[in-house]
Amino acid sequence: MRLRPQEYLAVAYTTVSLIGAMVGILGLFMFVLFYFVLGVEFLGYLFLGVGIGIPLIMYGLYFGLGPIRAIPVGAANRRSKLINKRISGAMSFISAMASAEVPVDVIFKELSRQPVYGEVAKEAEWITRDTELLGVDIFTAVKTASRRSPSTKFQDFLQGVVTTSTSGGQLKPYFKLKAEQYEKEDRLEMRKKMETLGMLAETFVTVVVAFPLFLVVIMAIMALINKKADFVLTLLFVVVGLMIPLSQFGFIFVIWNMEQEA
Repeated sequence: MRLRPQEYLAVAYTTVSLIGAMVGILGLFMFVLFYFVLGVEFLGYLFLGVGIGIPLIMYGLYFGLGPIRAIPVGAANRRSKLINKRISGAMSFISAMASAEVPVDVIFKELSRQPVYGEVAKEAEWITRDTELLGVDIFTAVKTASRRSPSTKFQDFLQGVVTTSTSGGQLKPYFKLKAEQYEKEDRLEMRKKMETLGMLAETFVTVVVAFPLFLVVIMAIMALINKKADFVLTLLFVVVGLMIPLSQFGFIFVIWNMEQEA
């Protein structure tokens, strides 16, 4: 989010205040219209309550329960997932560059030029900006990036770069170790997702295919036996027209969401 915290808070306060003010003015106008002009007291009091209650509820929910903080947190979590999705490939790239004795600042500069690595490349862009534009040394820039990044994996990697360098260690074995570690973690994560998909497939067959089929057959037989079973017919229509499509769309959404995170 290309906004400073103060700017974001100012925009949030202004937006909620404007919406609350418009709702309050509209409710007051409708109260005057119905209460004094049309003489409908019930609707007048109803709109008065809406004009006062909704802004108060909005202010309480937005500022009291934390949605104002949930928007930046949600954006950070989405970026964290995108970084974790590409970090294994980025570590292989970094390890290959380090094997060629390329300096650390050049490694991050070259990484920032690789759009295939997505948000990891953007994180490297910030490090390159700090070193080349602001004149910060590479390890201070890496330390700053580790505090700024929303991904705990990338934070751990950057903190390890600083620790290894300041303690006199070599970065080439560290990069290679991290590349192997993230590759193993990716394989384990993929295995977990495959097991989850297998479980979802079994659940789909049981819940969405077999159970509705038996239920439809049983209710159809009950409707044939009892000619006055209007409730059974209505329930049958609900199962066929509502429950089965919704359950199928639910499974499609879950599997699509897992595919997006893969």
